[in-house]
Amino acid sequence: MLLYVVLCVVGFVLLYYGAEWLVKGSSSLARSLGVVPLVIGLTVVAFGTSAPELLVSVVSAIQGKSMIAIGNVVGSNICNIALVLGVAALFNPIRSNMSVVKRDIPIMLAVSLYLLVLSLNNEISRIEGATLFAGIITYTFYNYYVSKRECERSGGAACETGLEEIGYVLSRGKQIFLIVVGIICVVGGAKLVVDSAVILMKYLGVGEKFIGLTIVAFGTSLPELATSVVAAIRKEMDISIGNLVGSNVFNIMSVLGSAAMVKPIAIPGGLLASGLVIDYAVMLFVSFLPWLMMRKTATVTRGGGLCLLASYFLYLVYLVTMTTSAAV
Repeated sequence: MLLYVVLCVVGFVLLYYGAEWLVKGSSSLARSLGVVPLVIGLTVVAFGTSAPELLVSVVSAIQGKSMIAIGNVVGSNICNIALVLGVAALFNPIRSNMSVVKRDIPIMLAVSLYLLVLSLNNEISRIEGATLFAGIITYTFYNYYVSKRECERSGGAACETGLEEIGYVLSRGKQIFLIVVGIICVVGGAKLVVDSAVILMKYLGVGEKFIGLTIVAFGTSLPELATSVVAAIRKEMDISIGNLVGSNVFNIMSVLGSAAMVKPIAIPGGLLASGLVIDYAVMLFVSFLPWLMMRKTATVTRGGGLCLLASYFLYLVYLVTMTTSAAV
């Protein structure tokens, strides 16, 4: 069993560094080809940082482990808000722009509700997956339009936000090398994570959904956790909330959309019998909490962070309790 735990950890490490190298190489290549930073940030970087969740869910769908695919996305979204934002707020109160409250969080909630509606027939079909993927294309164009207006108002300064931290690789050969190695690491890491998670599931006697919602979801959320905590410690608050909300939208529309188009994602036992409806409800609840906390001051206080962490802890207790009860 220890061997598969180690393999799972190695898989997560490959996913983390593979995504970093893929983003750095592809964004550098795009910049050297004359693509404007704003477009790179909304496309290359956004899709690249979702690569771990994307590949894990696609591999799971191909292997017929549909509950790992769904659990990975739902669990990652819960983890991003309840755990990552909660921990970051404990280090420093997180202040954001009111546009996050008025625009971004409502979009995240609407997309989450749409996923619930799609799941009512106990399957996400290829056509439904295509509607999700069409949604991410629309969302990207919408973000481009909004961000372009903000860039123009700021005199162009806002267009560079986020890309300078990624770094620019000058050599064309190194750019391509990073892209190739990044893809290999992300694909290989995803395969390792899914395969070892399935074996661990059998050893521990737990279901696909539990593994997807906990171990896999936490592992694929590690980049967001590390980035947000470091940002909070450095008091770079603009990184924390917007990135997490955007990541959740991408997880549902891009990750599940792509996975469902590759292979329809079935919900064994149905939405109610599988208990997935409760997980969806928790995802919606923790997604609503930041809006509730930020609606007047656009700030998640330390108390709010504690509330988010408590929600995550209670959810884990629920998952463990349900899994233990099922095993008895």
